[in-house]
Amino acid sequence: MTKFPYKTALITGASSGIGKIFAYELAKKGINLVLTARSENKLSQISSDLISKFEIKVSYIIADLSNPTSAKTIVDQLINKNIMVDLLVNNAGIGQWANFLDESMETYTSTIHLNITSLVSLTHLLLPQMLHHKNGGIVNIASGAALQPGPYMAVYAASKAFVLSFSEALYGEYVDKGITVTAICPGNTPTEFQKTANANTEGIPGTTPEQVVKDSVKALLKRESNKIVGTSNYLLSFVPRILPRKTVINLVKNMMNKRVNP
Repeated sequence: MTKFPYKTALITGASSGIGKIFAYELAKKGINLVLTARSENKLSQISSDLISKFEIKVSYIIADLSNPTSAKTIVDQLINKNIMVDLLVNNAGIGQWANFLDESMETYTSTIHLNITSLVSLTHLLLPQMLHHKNGGIVNIASGAALQPGPYMAVYAASKAFVLSFSEALYGEYVDKGITVTAICPGNTPTEFQKTANANTEGIPGTTPEQVVKDSVKALLKRESNKIVGTSNYLLSFVPRILPRKTVINLVKNMMNKRVNP
């Protein structure tokens, strides 16, 4: 079995869904963990369980990454605890399935801070120490929605397109310096996202959080710049490459309109 090349991981959005599964998958590999999310109760329970089952070091930091200053607060706490992170999993994210004007600007600002600003900030703050040690991994959870414009989820899809492009750009800059940056594009994955996004995903083929995490870890170890998770999601990724962009917009619009405005 190949030795896992990282010792300590920071996982955002670790209290549920993909982030929680990431914590358990990395714990199985003996990786020490720092978990962050808004729910202290959930993080405390998960941390205790991980320590008991896997005998690793687990810390947690309560933070709301929709606040743009939270990334620095997290890193300051890591410094105070003398924790060196060599694997960053930017998993926390949120979105909305809605007519654009049906959501407030405050909601969209929080979404952008969470999906983009905090992700970039954590990367910017933790990358220097990875470069110093000439070893590091960054996994950024994007989305299948990153692959084409998303009518009725405009801000979410655009934010995930940013994550994909940003990740691939950093991969180009740093892969030869020992840092792997991998963007993950899952399709429909049953997590708490559907509830908070008011997403009607009935009938849409999906992938499990477990599959997303396993594919993410494999892609990271293979030093891939991106990974589209799920067969149906992979096949759909060819549509924007084949059809005219206006046609793709109309296809997504018609599909989403039926779900947002039944």
